[in-house]
Amino acid sequence: MSHAVDEQHAAPVAFTLDGHELTARAGESILDAALRHGFEIPHLCHQPGLRPAGNCRACVVEIDGERALAASCCRAPEPGMSVHAGSGRARRSRDMVLELLLAEMPEIGHKWLDADGTQAHGELSAAAARAGVRVRPQLSSGRRPPPADDSHPAMVVNLDACIQCTRCVRACREEQVNDVIGHAWRGESARIVFDLDDPLGESSCVACGECVQACPTGALSARSRDGSQVVDRQVDTVCPYCGVGCLIRCNVRDERIVSVDGRDGPANRARLCVKGRFGLDYVHHPQRLTRPLIRLAGAAKDAAQATRPDEWRALFREASWEEALALASRPFRELRRQHGGRTLAGFGSAKGSNEEAYLFQKLVRTGFGSNNVDHCTRLCHASSVTALLEAVGSGAVSNPVNDVRHAELIFLIGCNPTVNHPVAATWMKNAARRGARIVVADPRGIDIGRHAWRELRFRADSDVAMLNALIHTVIDEGLADEDFIRLRVENFEALREHVRRFSPEAMAPVCGVPAATLREVARAFARARSAMILWGMGVSQHVHGTDNARCLIALCAVTGQIGRPGSGLHPLRGQNNVQGASDAGLIPMMLPGYQRVDDPAARRRFEDFWRLPLDDRPGYTVVEILNLALAAESDPHKVRGMYIMGENPAMSDPDLNHARQALAALQHLVVQDIFMTETAWLADVVLPASAWLEKTGTVTNTDRMLQLGRRVLQPPGDARADLWIVQRMARGLGLDWRYPGEECGVAAVFEEMRQAMPSLIGGISWQRLQQHGSVTYPCLDADDPGQPIVFIDRFPTASGRLRLLPAGLVSADETPDADYPFVLITGRQLEHWHTGSMTRRTRVLDAIEPLATVSMNRSDMDTLSLRPGDLVTVQSRRGEVVMHARADAGTPAGTVFMPFAYHEAAANLLTNAALDPAARIPELKYCAVRLRRGGRIEAVAGYARPAPAADAD
Repeated sequence: MSHAVDEQHAAPVAFTLDGHELTARAGESILDAALRHGFEIPHLCHQPGLRPAGNCRACVVEIDGERALAASCCRAPEPGMSVHAGSGRARRSRDMVLELLLAEMPEIGHKWLDADGTQAHGELSAAAARAGVRVRPQLSSGRRPPPADDSHPAMVVNLDACIQCTRCVRACREEQVNDVIGHAWRGESARIVFDLDDPLGESSCVACGECVQACPTGALSARSRDGSQVVDRQVDTVCPYCGVGCLIRCNVRDERIVSVDGRDGPANRARLCVKGRFGLDYVHHPQRLTRPLIRLAGAAKDAAQATRPDEWRALFREASWEEALALASRPFRELRRQHGGRTLAGFGSAKGSNEEAYLFQKLVRTGFGSNNVDHCTRLCHASSVTALLEAVGSGAVSNPVNDVRHAELIFLIGCNPTVNHPVAATWMKNAARRGARIVVADPRGIDIGRHAWRELRFRADSDVAMLNALIHTVIDEGLADEDFIRLRVENFEALREHVRRFSPEAMAPVCGVPAATLREVARAFARARSAMILWGMGVSQHVHGTDNARCLIALCAVTGQIGRPGSGLHPLRGQNNVQGASDAGLIPMMLPGYQRVDDPAARRRFEDFWRLPLDDRPGYTVVEILNLALAAESDPHKVRGMYIMGENPAMSDPDLNHARQALAALQHLVVQDIFMTETAWLADVVLPASAWLEKTGTVTNTDRMLQLGRRVLQPPGDARADLWIVQRMARGLGLDWRYPGEECGVAAVFEEMRQAMPSLIGGISWQRLQQHGSVTYPCLDADDPGQPIVFIDRFPTASGRLRLLPAGLVSADETPDADYPFVLITGRQLEHWHTGSMTRRTRVLDAIEPLATVSMNRSDMDTLSLRPGDLVTVQSRRGEVVMHARADAGTPAGTVFMPFAYHEAAANLLTNAALDPAARIPELKYCAVRLRRGGRIEAVAGYARPAPAADAD
């Protein structure tokens, strides 16, 4: 929105434009209002959403009674104002501006104006063409153009096409708040620069591409476009990566995605990150699975053998779909007949659609006959959901991420949003620029700390100690919201008594944060008119993860910071559909809509709905299923068969040696995926599936927004849509499913899912989604606009109140000692996603971060005589990996950080499978390791480029 008017709540203004009566909204400029009403005024330096600059003068208009022409992007309309965009004087001025700008462009002449657009300079060429402006050859400056900068793998800089509109500067500094691009020098030497006039590839650019999307001339362009503006079609869909749920537009040429633009969606407002803009070419990777594969007779499953995606023929043969589906489903029927349904299990995917998740859990429950169905929420936010369900009756977020614009204080803990949720981070940075206070609580120093008011660098594993100290301060200093507690909270007295011993002075030695700082932050949180808490897997992936979340809920409750704009709880969801997959029932203890499987009334309702009996016992979770796969043959609970759709536990689960042995021990394993993943390498049958961009369906983002994704491409070869595969597998299991309609009956599946979850999405029809694209739940009927903020009047608990549960100190399952003196923290990188099966097959992302690294404090590196780039062996009690050392001032001494996206240095070979007792989530964020200088990275055939081997010193 334009900032031309400061009075954001002013009344609408009526004015005329070329004789037409228009109404400007509060904060709109003449140009904004004209564009909204469908009237085109040429413009270049202005882009809706960016602060207007008024420096190109290509949008000038004439106003009655005024001598000078006015830049319509900056001028606010006044009541009764008469504006003329079509007057001769205004037209001549604008045409002159366009002509002069064109004269400075490379390739000047009639050719690029008359051709098919392949040489066009974007919006400048289009504006000139609409105005009928051509360059007179004598206007050519004859200047020597600056050399192109092609130092970056994603973008090319051609400053000879730059008109110095500063859109890229505003996009980088004010929208994304990355502060990389500036406008330097003066006069004829003035130009756009990166950092201290560095080449783009050597700058601090995070490759969000916002500058490319903002540039009106192609001076900044995506390398993948090859200079061409021509595309065959554009398709609107949703980004397949994190839980932010950015809406995107894919530009397709010759059935390949050549570039991606951000759309004005409710979660991203046209913003994207490096993965969303430059990380979608994995769908075209030559290692895509295109035919069903059957394991060769006698081809043993070796859990220790490295995956070799290009050499699958050593273990598998191609098959027809008819043969593959028969060989996939028949052994499941036989295992169920011999040993019962609870010996079978399914892992679904948070990377697929809601419709796929719904059908997959329905298949496991009605086809296998058990509730042994889970997905990656068990590895990310199970503890958050457990704590939220018991306290507030709902596992979803209370406010959307961009509600931070209403917050006076933003409390971030255990999350690294600039890396894991980059677009969400932009809203936080925008809020900080407007004066909001950000508090960052994390053992590591992270990038968003640059924008923080206070940083709480607490000792890893001391979350509860620190948070209880904050709660103690609020209660002890009389800062609790007594009215809110009296009306909407229960069990407060138990909490009050519990936190008496957790004073900041007592907890400071435990958590490593000074008592004065703890008290200062607690006071600020309690006194803020609005405060939000956002957290990530740094909170949840502990044996005390549920306790961590209970403390965060209590901090919000005792201060009354929930149920209002800018006040609430938001566990940032990791994958694009982890929220939706959980909603749809892809968890072992809940039917769709969070109805417990051991609730007789809920179970009867689904038995009537699906017309089949259901197991009345909660199923096993991810880690429990893999443990039971290794159970003794005589164990009646032994898991013998598994169907995995789009999940990669051979990379994502803790203690990978154990997890891979479990997968190899299964009597029957069917994997449905788009690549030969580490899990698929251990399968009996591999079914080639569709990528997100090859299907139509819905996903639910971290804000509870149900969003419609549309198919951009067809699956390659003989790969099939996941919905088609799941339905055929169901038929092979004896289920008579019929979902008529296009795209494998996706609309019919959605309608059934809507009926199964009326309390969440009952008011969202398929037609409504097609019309609006995004609707926030809960949405109870067709007239309900959706509820972005919940818990306004009551909580969905039996009493309508929030229930507080005190949390005591629980140590990590494994702490450092003399043999293993370092703490290992794992997480994601900006450029790579989860287990790397997608992002490490993208050209740009792999070029930016091609090697596995371990981040270390410089003092630890000096102790081990390590320099950045040296090889170092990291070893835990479960395994070891070799990686390159990376100096990181944000990593505290005695701690190391590793991403888990690299199969040649899989972090989860080291991690601990100890479980949170309430949520059954493993402790992926904390274990003890030791380091030694040197090591050898074996050359591994596969999609990642191995580093050169180096012997240990």
